Amino acid sequence: MTDDLTLNMNAYLPLRDVVFNTLREAILKGELKPGERLMELQLAAKLGVSRTPIREAIRMLEQEGLAVTVPRKGAEVARMTEKDMEDVLQVREALDELAVNIACEKITEEQLDNLRQAMKEFEASTKSGDVKRIAQADVLFHDIIYQSTGNSKLVSMLNNLREQIYRYRVEYLKDADSYPNLMKEHEEIEHALAKRDKKKATKAMQIHVDNQAEAVKKMIREQE
Repeated sequence: MTDDLTLNMNAYLPLRDVVFNTLREAILKGELKPGERLMELQLAAKLGVSRTPIREAIRMLEQEGLAVTVPRKGAEVARMTEKDMEDVLQVREALDELAVNIACEKITEEQLDNLRQAMKEFEASTKSGDVKRIAQADVLFHDIIYQSTGNSKLVSMLNNLREQIYRYRVEYLKDADSYPNLMKEHEEIEHALAKRDKKKATKAMQIHVDNQAEAVKKMIREQE
C-alpha cells in the first residue's frame, strides 16, 4: 500500500465521502493497484479515522466498480477487465445514442451555447496536463446533452453509469494523443445536434464511444 495516502479534507462533506474521494483518487491515479487489499484497520490507521467511514467508503467504491469483495479474503481494488469495460460501454452506447436522439428534438439554443462553451473548456483542459480536470470537462460536455433531453429517468441511468465508466474514461484520457480526435468527435456531435440531424448525431456518438472502447481495450491488454 502506498505511503502517500493522506486524507483530502473537506469541511463541507461527511467523513465517509472524504474517505471515499481519497481512496477513489488513489485508485484512479494508480497509487492503489488493481488486486491490492483494502484492509479496514490499515486504512483507518493510515487516514486517522475509525473503521466505519472506511467500510462505508469501500461500499461506495464497489458501487462504482472500483472495488470488489472477494469471499474469505475481503475487499480489494477491482481489476480492469475487457469484459467489464465492454459490458459498461455497450450500455453506455445505447443510452448515449438515445440521449442524442431526444436531444435533437429538445435541446435549446442556450444549451447549445453551453455545449460549445464546454467544448472550449475541454480544449483548454487538455493543455493543463491535469487528467482529473480533463475528465471533468469531458463529463460536463455529455451532461449538457443528457440534461437537454428533459428525461429524468434517462439522466438518472446515465449518471449511475457515468460512475462505473469513470475509471475507463480516466485511463483513456491519460493518452494525450487521443485529444485531437476527441475534440473532433465533440465538434461533430455538436454540429449534428445544432442541425437537429438525428442520423448524424447518433452516428457521431456511436463513433465517439466505439473509439473510446477500442483504446481502453488496447490499454487493458497491454497491462495483462
